[in-house]
Amino acid sequence: MTQANPQDELHNLAMSEAARPLLEKVVRHIRDNCDPALAEYEELGRNREERFAFAPGQLEIIEDLKAKAKAAGLWNFFLPDAETGEGLSNLDYAYIAFELGKNPLAPQSMNCAAPDTGNMEVLERVGTREQKEQWLKPLLNGEIRSAFAMTEPDVASSDARNIGTRAVLENGEWVINGEKYYISGAGDPRCKIMIVMVKTSPDAEPFRQQSQILVPIDWPGVEILGPMNVFGHDDAPHGHMHIRFTDVRVPEENILWGEGRGFEISQLRLGPGRIHHCMRSIGAAEKALDLMIHRGLTREAFGKKIIDLGKNMETISRSRIEIDAMRLMVLKAAKAMDVLGNKEARIWVSKAKAMVPEKCCKIIDDAMQMHGATGISQWSELPEMYMKQRTLRFADGPDEVHHHVIARAERQAFENSNDRQAAIRTRGRRG
Repeated sequence: MTQANPQDELHNLAMSEAARPLLEKVVRHIRDNCDPALAEYEELGRNREERFAFAPGQLEIIEDLKAKAKAAGLWNFFLPDAETGEGLSNLDYAYIAFELGKNPLAPQSMNCAAPDTGNMEVLERVGTREQKEQWLKPLLNGEIRSAFAMTEPDVASSDARNIGTRAVLENGEWVINGEKYYISGAGDPRCKIMIVMVKTSPDAEPFRQQSQILVPIDWPGVEILGPMNVFGHDDAPHGHMHIRFTDVRVPEENILWGEGRGFEISQLRLGPGRIHHCMRSIGAAEKALDLMIHRGLTREAFGKKIIDLGKNMETISRSRIEIDAMRLMVLKAAKAMDVLGNKEARIWVSKAKAMVPEKCCKIIDDAMQMHGATGISQWSELPEMYMKQRTLRFADGPDEVHHHVIARAERQAFENSNDRQAAIRTRGRRG
């Protein structure tokens, strides 16, 4: 009997038959429930009295959408464990996440919103029974929100070895001191728990110095200094907060997976997390393309529809080509995670993460250009879409880190391949 070659399996990017009905239900839920609710939700938000609070009626809209999604069985898709999620493969979830990216209410309506997805996956995989009961259970039920605190203002946080926030074990408690910023979701009044990346073992090997500790957001010594803006936008009430930890004391058992395993945990969450971001980003690019075409067909200038002016048709064509290319890249990365495992699929994940946010920014920028001044105004959803995609070029590793990973692997592959080197030499050129 011939054994299946994993490399051959990588070429099958079809969604499983079992997951197709689920995808159809997701599309209907977004079309019938999320899309009609979005305008009212955003209008209510414009009139709220406090920036980092929900306006009357906003939470009711979210909870109504969540109830409808739960009733339809649309909940916790991202977890591969069938006991806590749908048991979907990464490839199957990719097709669903493409749809989630088309409406900002869709992910949280189905309990698939970042950063909760990554935090739930970490707790599900490495949390103790007590940690799961206290924090994972309410997260899975959609009762609370969470945050992941890694990035720091005074160091290049893309290198985990630079993390400066310290945690020292004293009398059965971790004492935490330091600052974090751009902590997404920490402004949400529903946010109750943070996973905080700290340095616990400065004398250990470089990638064994870090640990991750559970810190309730309302714990003594935790001070939210304020929101960090992106292009002047504070993303309230979700927020990207600047937080100071001053002698924050949490129980010793709040550590995740043991001391010195923070870097390992980051790798567990960042692989799937990067792909989830890319999947939703492509959905946003699809939405931007639709808005671009609609604008081009409904406005005229110089006696022509805008779509027929200049190079606008070529812009639409290039956008479609880029979206299709991105979809294939992300599907291949998701399939690699399923077949090879997260660690072996890291090159594919880096390819997707380096490619998708940058290309999505260009597509959204072209859509704004097609809209004229309205495209950069509060009357359009495009500026917020652009802001989120531009932020993703830093989140979960900046572009440069992923390009370095890809180039290093390509260089090694060339240096280890006699055939590739021989093909260059046989051309007969000197130099």
